[in-house]
Amino acid sequence: MLYFSKIKIITVFLITLAFVYLSFSNLFKFDDNFLKNKINLGLDLQGGSYLLLEIDNQPIISQTLQNKLIELKKSFNENSLKVKNFSISNNTIMFESDNLSIDQVEKILLDKESELNPYFEKFKTHQFVVENNANFFSMYLSDYGVVLLNSSSLDQAVEIVRRRVDETGTNEPNILKRGNNRILVELPGLDDPARIKSLLGKTANLTFQFVSNNEKDSFGTEILKFDNDLEEAIVSKRIILNGDNLIDAKPRMDTQNNETIVSFTLDRVGSKKFGKATSENVGKQLAIILDGKIISAPSIREPILGGSGQISGNFTFQSATDLALLLRSGALPAPMNIIEERSVGPDLGKDSIKAGIISLIVGFCLVVIFMIYKYKIFGLIANFALITNLLLLIGLLTLFGATLTLPGIAGIILTVGMAVDANVLIFERIKEETRKENNKILAFDSGYVKSRTAIIDANITTLIAAAILFLMGSGPVKGFSVTLGIGIITTLFSVYFIARLFTSIYVRANKDKGNLL
Repeated sequence: MLYFSKIKIITVFLITLAFVYLSFSNLFKFDDNFLKNKINLGLDLQGGSYLLLEIDNQPIISQTLQNKLIELKKSFNENSLKVKNFSISNNTIMFESDNLSIDQVEKILLDKESELNPYFEKFKTHQFVVENNANFFSMYLSDYGVVLLNSSSLDQAVEIVRRRVDETGTNEPNILKRGNNRILVELPGLDDPARIKSLLGKTANLTFQFVSNNEKDSFGTEILKFDNDLEEAIVSKRIILNGDNLIDAKPRMDTQNNETIVSFTLDRVGSKKFGKATSENVGKQLAIILDGKIISAPSIREPILGGSGQISGNFTFQSATDLALLLRSGALPAPMNIIEERSVGPDLGKDSIKAGIISLIVGFCLVVIFMIYKYKIFGLIANFALITNLLLLIGLLTLFGATLTLPGIAGIILTVGMAVDANVLIFERIKEETRKENNKILAFDSGYVKSRTAIIDANITTLIAAAILFLMGSGPVKGFSVTLGIGIITTLFSVYFIARLFTSIYVRANKDKGNLL
């Protein structure tokens, strides 16, 4: 029946009021706004920066081959196999075995259970391809091995890029994979991308290595330049500690020396390594190296056992903050290059918003006029429900802190049409019922009940399409699917609760009159 209990009426009223309040919070500043969420404008509406990054996977491939070479040497020694002349060239490991060891070496490398060359049962292939020419072996990554490596590095890079961008406080960044080795970064509202580019362009591979001072070192030595490119030092290739052992890093002011430093905290394993290394090498210089350049090389005055330390290097507070951010977010698996960069001006956004609002107003006005002309008082009720529907939609977008894009505005406009469509179906069904039923309350109630299946089915199928667009699409497609999906939910609420409530009130008050519709 066309009946609403007091509890249901109060519930509908409170829900509507709450979301209307949220929607108006985007236009007016309420001091008591308990939720600080606002609808964020996307890159196409408010302007910003667009960056396309490409990962250079060659260092990862080289490192993988180096690690595999060490594994091979260890395994062959454990099995007492005579293998020699190891080398790496053109992404291929090459070595030579004696005639007695050929079969056994080949068996180890091609064994499906071997840990040296993992076998992927699903793809019927090994991670490495092994070729044997007499007693000369060559070993290189299979196609699937390369895909696996690229996919892993891309996933890791996306996560680290997201951490770095989030740390800068950018609102609603859009970070997506593009192909096998590219990452798209959209930063709405960011006019000067210089700092972000600097942060994303650094691998942030941090290591601690001792300065060797030309002494012989069993691990070998290398010459590295300082960050200012004016000085250089000979450092041991032995890595005492790396950035994986860092828990936290923060910029701080050293009041004693009146300089900005970066303080860091190590995990339990890192604390033990650092404590042991500094205890055994008091008086030596410890080089702190970031991406192959020495930031600083302080002398160890005493053992550092507390699991914390500091990095100094003539930092400004901004550079110290950025370094701390890089260390906290972790090192990228491979270097990244910015291959495309665009700055979208806010003028495009203003034009887009203006065009979207004009189209929404024009479409809305035409719908309002048609509904009043066609259904009189019930057209007014439908129009009121339609306005409420739009406010509910904006309120929900505000609650979730969603990002509104130009396709999102298109989704809102489509919602207007779909909301009216539901009311039209109901009213036409009511007309049919009034021809068969003299009791107006029963006729109106029957019209709502009998049209419900068709309306819900139509909206659910559209909701499924919106969900698929959201899951499978990206960027503008997602923006459209979000507003469309939320619009379907608010449409059903406004039709079956708000419009029906006012229809029920009017019909009960005028049940003795003639034809109401």
